[in-house]
Amino acid sequence: MPDPARHCGLDFGTSNSTLAVAGGNAAPRLLPLEAGRPTIPSVIFFDFDSDRTLYGRAAIAEYVSGTDGRMMRSLKTILGSSLAEEKLRIKKRILSYLQIIGGFVGEVKSRAEIQIGETLDSVVVGRPVHYVDDDPIADRHAQQQMETTVRSKGFRHIAFQYEPIAAALDYEQQVTREEIGLVVDLGGGTSDFSIVRVSPQRAGAPDRQSDILSTAGVHVGGTDFDRLLSLKSVMRSLGYQTPTADGKRPLPSGPYVDLATWHRINQLYDPAVLRELRQTEREARDPERVADMISIIAHREGHRLAGDVEDAKIALTHEDNVRLAFAGEEVELTPAISRADLDAAIAGSVDKIEDTLRLVVATAGLTADSIDTLILTGGSTQIPAILTRLHANFPNARFVETDAFGSVGLGLALDAVRKFG
Repeated sequence: MPDPARHCGLDFGTSNSTLAVAGGNAAPRLLPLEAGRPTIPSVIFFDFDSDRTLYGRAAIAEYVSGTDGRMMRSLKTILGSSLAEEKLRIKKRILSYLQIIGGFVGEVKSRAEIQIGETLDSVVVGRPVHYVDDDPIADRHAQQQMETTVRSKGFRHIAFQYEPIAAALDYEQQVTREEIGLVVDLGGGTSDFSIVRVSPQRAGAPDRQSDILSTAGVHVGGTDFDRLLSLKSVMRSLGYQTPTADGKRPLPSGPYVDLATWHRINQLYDPAVLRELRQTEREARDPERVADMISIIAHREGHRLAGDVEDAKIALTHEDNVRLAFAGEEVELTPAISRADLDAAIAGSVDKIEDTLRLVVATAGLTADSIDTLILTGGSTQIPAILTRLHANFPNARFVETDAFGSVGLGLALDAVRKFG
């Protein structure tokens, strides 16, 4: 049986990742992975100038500084797709997306091992309820891809746990009586929900399967909200949904969708794409807008623009109105964006979340009034439109905010104690 000091919980997230350890009677703890912080953005930057690979905040800072290279983010969203095993050239190297994910996992593992002075060999990996919606074969393949990737970095014993279940395990440490909890885990790439029976008496049980009353998930998350907000409030400044000069058709939407989607931005940095966009510029009613888009792509500023849109979305959690602050090499974009714009942009996605919530309650054979507690985790649970919908659907439930970015990792470490301790 592995030594308790050598097993852990790994939350590889679409936006941020954590790694936690727990053992014996000690409470689980998140390890500092970057600059003393327990979270590390799930970002990789390949620095072409010095041939270095950077991770997390350091990767973002190097990219924003204008260093020539390639930034990768939201890689979790490609698991289960054909893109995962697709090869791409990083200077002289040919790497698959899975190898790039493996590089990030290996870096997190190495940093954690330095912190504890031990080699980690056993891990419970968090996974969404559905890596891939409505495709169980692709979903199983996604987990297999992740398992193979994690094993390649030196973990010998690997188990998986649903991320919302992990959040419930973390919350359960503070309960004083039995409760029916609904875990609402709104991550960067997926929204997952689980109805779980929690209690002090059940907390130490090694097998909690009978306490999981139902689970459901939908492939909607924070990066989708970023994309939808960008298309609604920013991309029109670059020509999105504007017509050709003859007024017969709108401009092709594909490049705009790619520019608004984190993991697709790199595909625009291709000479063939720029040639197509220059043809679009010649045909456009508003060629100056397309010229601005060409400039952003030519200067590889797509991720910087996407980051500014994300910042605007986060600011709208607390403000009614914000102004985008994008300053590129040649282009500045400063459209005003309101909370109403965000609400309208994500309304369809919020409907999907609401439908999935109702499904998970019905699958458990319960009604909304049966839910004692809503356990909120993930940064998107703070979006006002989502909170409003949650309160409307569960007016009698107590709302509990967990560590938005750490509760899943902590719960995974607790699960590792049960599985490997």
